[in-house]
Amino acid sequence: MKRPVQILLLTLTGIGLLHTALFTDTYLRYVKAGLRPVLITSGVVLLLLGLAAAAARGGPEHTAHDDHESDPEHHGHGHTGAPRIAWLLFLPAISLLCYAPPALGAYTAARSNAKPVAVQKGFAPLPATSPLPLTLTEFTKRVQQDPSRAIKSRLVRLTGFVTPAGDGAGWYLTRIIFTCCAADSQTVKIHVYGAGAPPANTWLAVTGTWHPRGTLGTRTAPAALDAKDTRPIAQPVNAYTDDLPLTPS
Repeated sequence: MKRPVQILLLTLTGIGLLHTALFTDTYLRYVKAGLRPVLITSGVVLLLLGLAAAAARGGPEHTAHDDHESDPEHHGHGHTGAPRIAWLLFLPAISLLCYAPPALGAYTAARSNAKPVAVQKGFAPLPATSPLPLTLTEFTKRVQQDPSRAIKSRLVRLTGFVTPAGDGAGWYLTRIIFTCCAADSQTVKIHVYGAGAPPANTWLAVTGTWHPRGTLGTRTAPAALDAKDTRPIAQPVNAYTDDLPLTPS
């Protein structure tokens, strides 16, 4: 790969990063929202390096030097450069400008381990709101760790996307959570009973009560829900968090 092509690749990658982080939400499919400034900074640095390299190459002394080196008769042999496979580096650079990767969804969730829920020793009283909006993580903690069993018989509302259950019984309401980026994503799932399985990756607000099995407040209690109502919702802009439902009751 010749020097001009290397400069083009550097510049194109910088422009792609800036386009993705400044003018679209596509970057949220790669990294968590808090890393946006890092992407912007990286894009600026790459673009400036590319422009600086192009400007330096355009100088008369550098041009003459390149012509001198490119003459195969000068040294009695040619310069082979990088292998042809290096041209594949243009694919991710161009994809930043022209192609948005598919969002992680049911396929990934069905093949990944569930996110370990951190141990919580103290629980505040639940508000009287009904249905009670909870994150999938908070619902799991209440079911498996809250010794007061305050979640029992409470009508709750959870949001997430549909992942088919491998055993054919019910389905999962799912969230994929980025700790840093897509490479370290983890999954939290709630088993849903009492409602027909919608198509995979459908985003829903599900209202229901805890599915009674095991001993509530202990690890024997499954994070599961008996659905009373399911409503399709739009996929959140930042889909890789476990946020509270914002849909009306």
